[in-house]
Amino acid sequence: MLGFMCGDFQVGIYSAAVKIRTVLTTLITSVGTVLLPRLSFYIAGENWKEFKRLLKKSYCTIIMIAVPVMVYFILVAKPSVVFLSGAEYEEFLLTKRLYEQTTGRSQKSDVIAYQVRQSFKPGEVTPEEANRIGYEFAERFLKGKHAFIVATHTDRAHIHNHIIYNSTALDGTRKFKNFWLSSFAVQRLSDLICLEHQLSTIEYKPYRERQKRIVYPPKESNRDRLCGIIDTILAEKPKDFEVFLQKLERQGYEVKRGKYTAVKGKGQKRFIRFRTLGTGYGEDEIKAVLEGKAKHQPYQKLPPKEQPFQLLVDIQGKMVAGKSVGYKKWATKFNLKEMSKTLLFLQEQKIGSAEELRERAAAATERYHTLGDSIKAAEARLTEIAVLKTHIINYAKTREVYAAYRKAGYSKAFLEAHREEITLHKAAKAAFDEAGLQKLPKVKALDAEFAELLTKKKAAYPDYRKARNEMQELVRAQKNVERFFAEEKPAQENEQAR
Repeated sequence: MLGFMCGDFQVGIYSAAVKIRTVLTTLITSVGTVLLPRLSFYIAGENWKEFKRLLKKSYCTIIMIAVPVMVYFILVAKPSVVFLSGAEYEEFLLTKRLYEQTTGRSQKSDVIAYQVRQSFKPGEVTPEEANRIGYEFAERFLKGKHAFIVATHTDRAHIHNHIIYNSTALDGTRKFKNFWLSSFAVQRLSDLICLEHQLSTIEYKPYRERQKRIVYPPKESNRDRLCGIIDTILAEKPKDFEVFLQKLERQGYEVKRGKYTAVKGKGQKRFIRFRTLGTGYGEDEIKAVLEGKAKHQPYQKLPPKEQPFQLLVDIQGKMVAGKSVGYKKWATKFNLKEMSKTLLFLQEQKIGSAEELRERAAAATERYHTLGDSIKAAEARLTEIAVLKTHIINYAKTREVYAAYRKAGYSKAFLEAHREEITLHKAAKAAFDEAGLQKLPKVKALDAEFAELLTKKKAAYPDYRKARNEMQELVRAQKNVERFFAEEKPAQENEQAR
C-alpha cells in the first residue's frame, strides 16, 4: 500500500525502520522476560505490595527510556534510519529516488533488492577467499550496473555468501529484469568462477535424479507383482503345474490355458504369458522346478548402476590439486578460464570419457556436414530451376522467330535483323540438350518445386545452426582436453625418469 501511495524510496525507508523497531522492541520485551519469574514468585506468595512496587518501578524505567527514544526517532527519523542501516543502504535508496526522478515511474509492487546465496564445500576456502569469490561473481553477473553487498557467514559448517544487489541500476534509468530461468544462469556462472579458482562444484543432475525431500516407494509393475506371487507359490511346492495354476486363480488371477499359458490380474487389460516374464519364469522352467529337475532362482531387480565420469574426475582432480609440474606448465600456457568452461560443458553433457567425447564430436561433425550438404543440394537445385525456367520462357517467346528464320533458309539478313531472339533460342535449345530433356517441364510445376525446396531450405537452417554450434562446442572441448592431458604426459615421463 505504501509503495502504491508513495514510491520505492519511502518503501525502503519504511522497511529499514520496521527492522530497527523490531530490535528496540526486543530489548524492551527482554526486560519483561527477566521480570516475569520474579513477578510470578510474588503472586504465588500473595505478596501484592512487592508485586505492585516492582511492576511500577519497571514500568517507570521503561517509560523513561522509551519516551526519549521515541521522541528522538520522530524528530530525526530519516537520518537515523539511514545512519543505522549503513552507507550502502543510503546508496540503495539514492538510486531508487534517482530512478523515480529520471523515469517518473512508480510501481505498485516493487522488489527493493535481490539476494543470491553462494555456499562452499567445508574446509575448502577461507572466509577471505569466499568473500573475494562472491565479489567477483557479483561484478561479473551485474557488470557494474547495480550496487551490491557481499556478506560472508562463518556460523555454519560450510562457509557461504549472501550477495544482495539493488534492483535499481546505478544510473537510475532501469530496473533489474529477473529473466526466465535466471537461477540456472546464476548457478552456471558461480560454478565457472569456482572452477577457475580450483574449487569443487556440485555435480549437475537432472530433476528426476535429484534427492527428494519425500522418498516414495518404487512403483511395482504388474509383471513384478506376478513374479513375486509365482515365487511365493513355488516356495509352497505344489505337486504339479495344474495345482500351481489353481493357486494363481485363488490369488485373483484369470488363467487362460492353451498352447501358451497366460494370466491376467485384477484391473489388467491384457493377459501376460509366462514366457515373457524373463529367465526362470517360463512355463517349461516352472514345470521343471515343480518336477524337481531345476531349482528356482527368484528374480531380483537390481538398481541402475551409476557410471562414474572418470574424465571429469581426472580433470577436476588435477585442477583442484594444482601440484604437478605438468599442471603448472599448462596453467601458464593455457587459459584457465577456457578449461573451466570445458569442464562445466562436460558436466552438463554428462560426457564420462575421452572416447565418448571423440565419438560425440565425430557424430556432431558428421551431422553438421550432412545438413550442410542437403542445404547446398537444395541451393544448387534452386539455381537449376531458376536457369531452366528462364530458358523455357525465352524458348517459348522466340519460337516463332526461329521458325521464320528456318523458313527463310537461315538467311543472314534475317539473322542480323533478329540476332537477339535467335541467340536466346539457340542458348535455350543447347541447355535442354545438355540437361537431356526430352520433354520440357511446365513452368507452373517448376514454380511449385522451387517454392517447396525454398521452404525446406529455410526450415533446415535452424537445425543447421544448432548442429554447427554443437559441433563447435564438442570439437573445442575435445581439443582442450587433449591439450590438457598432452601437457601432463611430459611431466609424468620426467618423473618416471628420475
